[in-house]
Amino acid sequence: MIDPYVMLGVERQADAEAIKAAYRKAAKSSHPDTGGDVAQFSRLQACYELLKDPVRRKVYDSTGYDPQLADPIDLKGILMLETLVSDFILDEREPGSFDPVAAMRRKLSDDIVKSRFHILELERHRARVRQHIDRLGRRPAADILGSMLRTRSQSIADAIRNAEIQIEAIEQAYTLLEGYAYELEALPEVKAAE
Repeated sequence: MIDPYVMLGVERQADAEAIKAAYRKAAKSSHPDTGGDVAQFSRLQACYELLKDPVRRKVYDSTGYDPQLADPIDLKGILMLETLVSDFILDEREPGSFDPVAAMRRKLSDDIVKSRFHILELERHRARVRQHIDRLGRRPAADILGSMLRTRSQSIADAIRNAEIQIEAIEQAYTLLEGYAYELEALPEVKAAE
């Protein structure tokens, strides 16, 4: 996540005029017409747009998050956490009687294992399809079966890549949980029978 205050070089308490002045100064050196990097200038503009909008700025200041400045993998991780948060909010157990953060970590770890197993299965299927392609005699005029098998192999390769992207998002969600701890209620001590 890009910090718009750092990007523009202003304090968090900066007013609209200070933000505008900082943007203009930074834009002079980073504008593509003056030899600046297009991507860097685009990020600078996005930061300025966030800070000049009072509502977006307030949300960012409260949460440290703005969807337009977030990395796509971060967004996917956040969406995964959103689902997990919904799950533990709906859990009927009393707050403090279970650790929802640990439960989210376990769920994410389980999802990574399942995704990796799924990739292994897909790779096994793709290898089999390739072996069939290698053994298939081709007809000179049209190679319908070969075309179908190559298409299937490509579809499996795409599924593998999607599973790898899913793992990256799960790992990012897990990273976003770092530093969180959940305080459980102390269990009452059981007195020994006399």
